[in-house]
Amino acid sequence: MSPSPDSPSTSALQPEASVEDRYAAGAQAVEPALCCPTSYDPTLLEALPKEVIERDYGCGDPSKHLRPGERVLDLGSGTGKICFIASQVVGPEGSVVGVDMTDEMLEVARAAQAPVAESVGYANVEFHKAHIQDLRLDRDWLDKRLADDPVRNEQQMRALDSEIERRRMETPLIPDDSIDVVVSNCVLNLVRSEHKPVLFEELYRVLGRGGRAVISDIVSDESVPLALQENEELWSGCISGALREEDFLKAFEDAGFHGVQVLERQEAPWRVVEGIEFRSLTVEAFKGKEGECLECGQSVVYKGPFKEVLDDDAHTYPRGQAVAVCHKTYNLLLNGPYAADFIFLEPESAIDPAQAAPFPCTQGVLLRSAAERKAGTQLTAGGEDCAADSGCC
Repeated sequence: MSPSPDSPSTSALQPEASVEDRYAAGAQAVEPALCCPTSYDPTLLEALPKEVIERDYGCGDPSKHLRPGERVLDLGSGTGKICFIASQVVGPEGSVVGVDMTDEMLEVARAAQAPVAESVGYANVEFHKAHIQDLRLDRDWLDKRLADDPVRNEQQMRALDSEIERRRMETPLIPDDSIDVVVSNCVLNLVRSEHKPVLFEELYRVLGRGGRAVISDIVSDESVPLALQENEELWSGCISGALREEDFLKAFEDAGFHGVQVLERQEAPWRVVEGIEFRSLTVEAFKGKEGECLECGQSVVYKGPFKEVLDDDAHTYPRGQAVAVCHKTYNLLLNGPYAADFIFLEPESAIDPAQAAPFPCTQGVLLRSAAERKAGTQLTAGGEDCAADSGCC
């Protein structure tokens, strides 16, 4: 069972407290040490108040990978800089939700909402207090609940725990499958190590099918030793909680994402601590490979330049050959980061997925001849069928 965001740490270090204290101070006065140099579109900054620009800290710009009309969630939104930039990119048909746990940061962001809306001509941004590894619980509600009815004994504490759990399940702050794009800018590393798997699970939960995460964060080229992990100043400074670069990519894969790719990688390290390099990385990852594998007579041809490639589901695509794929895989490759690398071949007579047989996913590389494609011949499944929950793809 995954740990609760409020469960005690195995270490005496309480990173949340040190992070909140440092970022609360950073909301009141500029702290350059929290900021990794990043360039933003200057035309999109014109609508933002000076204090939002100066007192928001990051290491990349995931907003430039957004598209008009998208529903965006910003994890660790700070004073709202990425949210207000994103609001202009997605336009009035889109929406942006910022989530942060620091009251002082939220105060700056909320004060800027009306001026920014007046400047751009529409209001499509809202801010909420929550831990990014627990997007179900509205901590604005919790603060008000505790102010109105303080907990005075263990019985009241148990009652409050039950009430919190009901709200998480019945009225989550960010519902399942409700977001098109989750962005974050130099915040995931601030979450303590034992909560990071929960965090990536939350990223996956809130995204709709076909949604994606675009995350900028600090990563390391070597594992961060325990002595550095227990340094409060380095933790709040985006060092102690950084994942090794390959582990950062694997965390998306472990949570169920596909199409994980590096969009940007800082060439020179931002900082070097005890010989370990720390740099900014921006990663994109997609949700939506669940479902049955059905034989609809479709195939794909990998264009090259490599002799062959292997996808996240262990499908191999030799260059230049028509590889039979299931309906689900065909549609995955037709979208996201893959489309430019493949030629897509439909059978001459379309096969309705509702009438299709299971696709034999476990039989390795299956080539489909031109004659089979013209005849609309279906492959015969051998062994167990690939159902939605079988895990074969």
